[in-house]
Order: sequence, then structure tokens, then C-alpha cells
Amino acid sequence: MKWLNVIIKYRPWIGLVLLAIAVFVNLKAGFWPAFILYLVGVILLVGHFLFGPMRLVQSYMEAGDMEGAKKVVDGIMFPNLLIKPMRSVYYTLKGNLAMVDQDFENAEKHMKKSLSLGGGELTKQSEGPNKLQLGMLAIQKGNLKEGESYIRQAIRAGLPDNENSAAAYLQLCSIMMNKREFRAAKQYYAKAKGYKPTTPQIVDQIKQIEKYIGRMPG
Repeated sequence: MKWLNVIIKYRPWIGLVLLAIAVFVNLKAGFWPAFILYLVGVILLVGHFLFGPMRLVQSYMEAGDMEGAKKVVDGIMFPNLLIKPMRSVYYTLKGNLAMVDQDFENAEKHMKKSLSLGGGELTKQSEGPNKLQLGMLAIQKGNLKEGESYIRQAIRAGLPDNENSAAAYLQLCSIMMNKREFRAAKQYYAKAKGYKPTTPQIVDQIKQIEKYIGRMPG
């Protein structure tokens, strides 16, 4: 709904204009004729600070416009005023955008912040992907124990699609290979392959592991 995105984008300015008109009407005709203008103006302004432009950010990201998404997120001047679920979403988006920029340190910081805030049902669907990303970042830093813990938590929390699920089990497979727990590595490899991922990077990982998996004991 493009019209809704337009309203969200210009919500504070529309709110301020309505309040200015309300003051003018109030001076000319009294409070009650201006009441609806006051009400809508206040709702728009309060909504902007409590709920933020998260829908707009998501629209940019779905369209592949990461610069547009980053600009909107960076324009949120008072994130602490966002209600808790929206604040959690805000830090998730900050983390995802940092990952796109390969700013892994800030990505980790923002995702941990998002998880610490919780947010109930509204943010539950992002818990699994967040923990998967944190697991991958931990593995990248050589912390296999923390990486394994996060990835297992991600699987328990639930992952949104076959690509994420395959990626999670491939990471566990790699960790088990590193720990020389070959039977477990084979099981996780089979699970990853069973999801039939189509992302080129994941497909390539499966092909690389396939070269060694048959020669493993267990």
C-alpha cells in the first residue's frame, strides 16, 4: 500500500501542519471546530515517535534499496522513545543493515540489543534469524562454542524458510567436523541437503562438504 508508506514517510510533517491549522481554526472559531484537527495531528506525531517508520524501512529492504532503508533508519533520532517491540525491530534492522555493509562488530551489537529487548509475538519471527546471524558471527571470530549455542537456539526458535534452515544445519555440520564428531556431522549435512536450498552460496557449501563427507568415519 504505497499511500500508507507516503503517510508514514511524511507523518510528522503532516501532524505539524494539522496542528498549525488547528491553532488557526481555534483562534478563529473556537476549540471544538478545531478538535478533530488537534486529535489527528497529535495521533500522527505520537505515532511517529512511538512506532517509527519500520514499515517504510521494510519496504525499502524488500525492494533491495539498502541505501534508502539505511537513510530512514538513521533518521530515527529518538529510538528510546519507540515502544519496546518497535525498539527491538529497530535494532534488528540496524543489525541487518550493518551485516550488508560487512560491519560485523556493529551487527553483533545491534542484534544482541534486539534480543535483549524481546518484544513478544511481534518480534518472535526475527528471533531465529537473529540468533543464526549471531552464531555465524561467533564462528567467524573462532568462537565455535558460542556459535554452536546460538545456532541451536536459532533452530529451536524457528527459522523462516528452507534457506535459513539449511544454512543453520550446514554450520552445525562444519562445527561437528571441526570437533571430529563425524556421525553428527553427517546427520546435519543430510538435514541441510534435505531442505533443498537454492541460494548459490549455500548450494556451493553443500557441494564442497560433499567431497569430504563420504570419506568420514562413522
